[in-house]
Amino acid sequence: MQKLINTPEDFVEEMLQGVLLAHPGELRRLDGLPAVVRADAPVSGKVAIATGGGSGHLPLFMGYVGAGLADGAAIGNVFSSPSASQMLAVIKAVHAGRGVLLLYGNYGGDVMNFGLAAELAEDDGIEVATVLATDDIASAPKGEEARRRGIAGICFLYKVAGAAAEEGHELARVKAITERAAQRLRSFGVALAPCVIPAVGHANFDLPAGEMEIGMGIHGEPGVRRGPLETADEITEHLVSALLDDLEHEPGDEFDVLVNGLGSTPSEELYLVFRRLAHLLDEHGLAVRRAFVGEYATSLEMAGMSISLLRTDDELARMIDAPARSPLLSRL
Repeated sequence: MQKLINTPEDFVEEMLQGVLLAHPGELRRLDGLPAVVRADAPVSGKVAIATGGGSGHLPLFMGYVGAGLADGAAIGNVFSSPSASQMLAVIKAVHAGRGVLLLYGNYGGDVMNFGLAAELAEDDGIEVATVLATDDIASAPKGEEARRRGIAGICFLYKVAGAAAEEGHELARVKAITERAAQRLRSFGVALAPCVIPAVGHANFDLPAGEMEIGMGIHGEPGVRRGPLETADEITEHLVSALLDDLEHEPGDEFDVLVNGLGSTPSEELYLVFRRLAHLLDEHGLAVRRAFVGEYATSLEMAGMSISLLRTDDELARMIDAPARSPLLSRL
């Protein structure tokens, strides 16, 4: 293991300290907990958006805390769920009287801990609703979407939920708009090399040189196919074909597209992927409305990328285009 760390035990805490020092006045820590909220939280007059998840995925999750996005995030250890007490602290800190939407990925530990936090918050009189990101088509077959993991596509959901809240909608309406976006969202990825979890000290999976794994999860969960490394165009064609097969669409539909790097894939390679992706959508009579290319949800230094397609409509397009700001993101 060759990493810029001090000790594995201090990795998350020292990372969090660095983020807060780098962005003074934009994020605020909660009572020494591994949890952050907007500096101006709670924001009166709107539904609050709360999220969280394991470390190792920056700019996910706390990178999406900011105006027009989430109001707070609980931060777990590397690839581990935050505790229910952390999430409850975030819910209470961001609640401004109009309820709180919990938005996070569909992982067992997160579902359990966030569910408990929601129950405790409701016992304290806070109205809570939940939307799960389930965009990874590799993790369950079509027809079983509720079992799927949440991966990089959740970035679109933060944008939609945050904008809906900023428009002043009630909690039920914010949830409904975000759920519609989730239903029109699909992601699929490929891994080219593993990452090393600091506390473990070695690669979290074995992938020999010259091989790739289609559909591997962002924590190293098994994918759907392993084989010799293909060209960028071949990989893109496979991913896009599977995404379009899974997502209902018709000629003339517009998509917001995310080509997401997993941690150590150069931007040049991501743009190679987007080039072929744009051509493929055009060949199907589909249009790219907006493109996002870069690192939006990583897996430490894992090599590889994922493609996310959001089939937009007028309302969702307005939400994606609404103003937003986060100190950890350069383009939203």
